[in-house]
Amino acid sequence: MRLLLATMSHETNTFSPVPTKLARFCRDGTTLLKGQAAIDFYRNTGTCMGGYLEVAAAAGAEITVPVTASAPPSGRVDAEAYELFCGLITDEVSKGGYDGIMLDLHGAMAVENFEDGEGELLRRIRAIDRKTPMCVAYDMHANVFADMVENADVVAGYHTYPHIDMKETAMRAARALLEVIAGKTKPTTAWGNLPMLPHVMSQGTHMFPNKDLQAMCTGWEASGRAIAASLFVGFPHADVPMAGLSAVVVTDNNPADARAMADELMAFAWNAREAFTFKIEPLEESVARAKRLGEEGPGVVLLDHFDNCASGGTMDTTDVLREILRQELEDVVFFGIYDPDAVQQAASAGIGQEVELEIGAKLEMPSLQSGSRPLRVQGKVRTISAGYYRATGGLTPGLQVFMGNTVVLDTGRVQIVLLSRHIEPTAQEMMRILGIDPATKRFIAIKSRVHWRADVGKLAREIVECAGVGVCTSDYGQLTFRNVRRPIYPLDPEMVLNG
Repeated sequence: MRLLLATMSHETNTFSPVPTKLARFCRDGTTLLKGQAAIDFYRNTGTCMGGYLEVAAAAGAEITVPVTASAPPSGRVDAEAYELFCGLITDEVSKGGYDGIMLDLHGAMAVENFEDGEGELLRRIRAIDRKTPMCVAYDMHANVFADMVENADVVAGYHTYPHIDMKETAMRAARALLEVIAGKTKPTTAWGNLPMLPHVMSQGTHMFPNKDLQAMCTGWEASGRAIAASLFVGFPHADVPMAGLSAVVVTDNNPADARAMADELMAFAWNAREAFTFKIEPLEESVARAKRLGEEGPGVVLLDHFDNCASGGTMDTTDVLREILRQELEDVVFFGIYDPDAVQQAASAGIGQEVELEIGAKLEMPSLQSGSRPLRVQGKVRTISAGYYRATGGLTPGLQVFMGNTVVLDTGRVQIVLLSRHIEPTAQEMMRILGIDPATKRFIAIKSRVHWRADVGKLAREIVECAGVGVCTSDYGQLTFRNVRRPIYPLDPEMVLNG
């Protein structure tokens, strides 16, 4: 058996000013992984590619990997980079001779010159090869367009947010595809997309309603009623026509039941739409509340969720950090501020040296009505790190991670992590390799939204959500939507479905 495996993954925040060039898709900042190097990198990791490789190896398949291109969320994908990735995949497809195709895609990729990056790739594959069975594993935040579903035999989405089931999702998709290749099943698919934009801060599977929706999906899969049942909450910071919540259900030759399950998921989600909204607390009040909670001891987590780089944020806005300093919170780790220039200045000064730096607010955010301001800080350089480590838990166990050159600046009250690459602080070990033990910190302030719960969440005694500034704002009123379907909830709160 010959299988073609590939990754082309990016969550596009169309409001983000962070460019998405080829280098962003290189795990080490320079090298695009493909072939045996990609296989060696992803084997035995908790990633989608890791899951595909495990199933393919167990089946004794001959494996070809033309590319594994994966980038942190940011602005629209550079057209030249996109064409390179697509070309590597479609060139391999055109050679023929494959029994199956397994793709690891995100589902919310927008390119400079069009809106549906994944659907366009699948359309191009099917223009070359109409028949070879193909499965796709999508992120739960996929914004589903027709081509993303109708050109694949099996579609499977993550069931957890934080996404701790990436490997398992790909394995479900891969095993289902092997059944198709063997002629044991005939996949039939139904899908639909609702005009609603769930707030990311209300999408976690630790809470209603997404917890209940995903339980419906896993229950149908476990019973055998569905080959794959997926509820996609969508990515609301992509201003594209099909942004929003979707359901995709695949059955074994039972299109009517696939339709019934997809409709049941969407009806549940629509009826629970108010629970997918998010109430914002003023920043000054949030930080003051956190300060009071910190009097009881360690474990107060402050979320600078308007500027999460894993939703396309610049990771360099300073408003939450500024307020923490103004209110004089003590014993804080702040992870972090993306500022390569500040990293270089601090590293040049050396460990133990006192420095005064102007940090943050280097990336303009024209999509917002107001921006952030640089923050002048003074402190001692505590740590200088190359930022390499291998994940032992969290979202992607086993994966080698490259944070890039990183510095810890200690102001006396706050240990500020300065970064030269965008990376969401989801794992305790990201701080431990910098000489910081987050378990002992009174306050853990991080630019994250939900993924932190996968590991840092184990330390949380109290959680305080801080409304700072950033292009992944939870205040839709700060954004101008031009391309998304209207009416859509909650931008149009009084809308009636199918009314």
